Amino acid sequence: MPQRLEAIRRWLTQELGYREYALEPASTDASFRRYFRVTRDGDSRIVMDAPPDKEDSRPFVDIARRLREAGLSAPEVLASDLDRGFLLLTDLGDRLYLAELGDDTREPLYGDAMAALALMQSRVGTSGLPAYDEKLLIFELSLFPDWFLSRHLGLSLSDADRSVLTTAFQRLAANALAQPRVFVHRDYHSRNLMVLPEGNPGILDFQGAVEGPITYDLVSLLRDCYVSWSEMDVQRWLADFMDRLRGEGSLETVDHATFRRWFDWMGLQRHLKAIGIFARLQHRDGKPGYLADIPRTLDYVLGVTGRYRELADLHGRLEGWHLKERHLETLRSTETDRVKHGNSEIG
Repeated sequence: MPQRLEAIRRWLTQELGYREYALEPASTDASFRRYFRVTRDGDSRIVMDAPPDKEDSRPFVDIARRLREAGLSAPEVLASDLDRGFLLLTDLGDRLYLAELGDDTREPLYGDAMAALALMQSRVGTSGLPAYDEKLLIFELSLFPDWFLSRHLGLSLSDADRSVLTTAFQRLAANALAQPRVFVHRDYHSRNLMVLPEGNPGILDFQGAVEGPITYDLVSLLRDCYVSWSEMDVQRWLADFMDRLRGEGSLETVDHATFRRWFDWMGLQRHLKAIGIFARLQHRDGKPGYLADIPRTLDYVLGVTGRYRELADLHGRLEGWHLKERHLETLRSTETDRVKHGNSEIG
């Protein structure tokens, strides 16, 4: 969108007084937002470009303020033009958690991330935020059959198939709604957390925040669609977080088995949604890069459905559809077609 890039340059120059500066791409995400790093006199800032006909920047401004007032490391909004969808932000750097996580770093990095999450849940208010209600939970789950099963894999679902999915989806929504309600970032994972020398972690991509279930952000972090850890590690971190909440006076009447079930079933809801979104990004938005993360996410889904008797029917359907094999075959066909026709990919 060269017109928007030129409009950003005019905004920086004419309204913010930038004269000598360098402007380069910083990152993109799964939405229509883009980010640029603007450098002047050795100092860097981030310009967020969110086309107002596709993205509303007001929630970003609101949530950034809430997070910073709670003592968390979120970007400060230095200037804004909401009518045109431009924000000037402080720069949290380029050290993504995803790139920095390893055997030697995961304990301190996850320790910081869980401490920040506990702070976020206890200090960030939810007044005025959308509710993570049954309608939204069920809609998100519908992305899995609509975009992954039907659109991506070409499966034709029978009435019996849809009945199994509907029953499972209702159970997952009920699980989410039974949990204590807190501030939910909604994308609290390794691609939205930055490693900082102080106040770690830096928190990004929070504009979709809602009031919702207490385990949602925790499962986003510990069963990340972009990096996975042993189940032993996940359960240890899960227990540590629950003990932290209990020490702060939360969840005093909730036992570990209940909390783990909340966590597992919340993760299943999130991962089914994510698989649907990854497929939609390919088929609707022309962004195929997320397809490679589907097998890992499917492993989470099959692990949880295989663990609970109430989800046995869903587990049987998922295994019977051979989803990973079908998906990998789709990827091979797509790659063959791209090579055959000389297509290229950017992003």
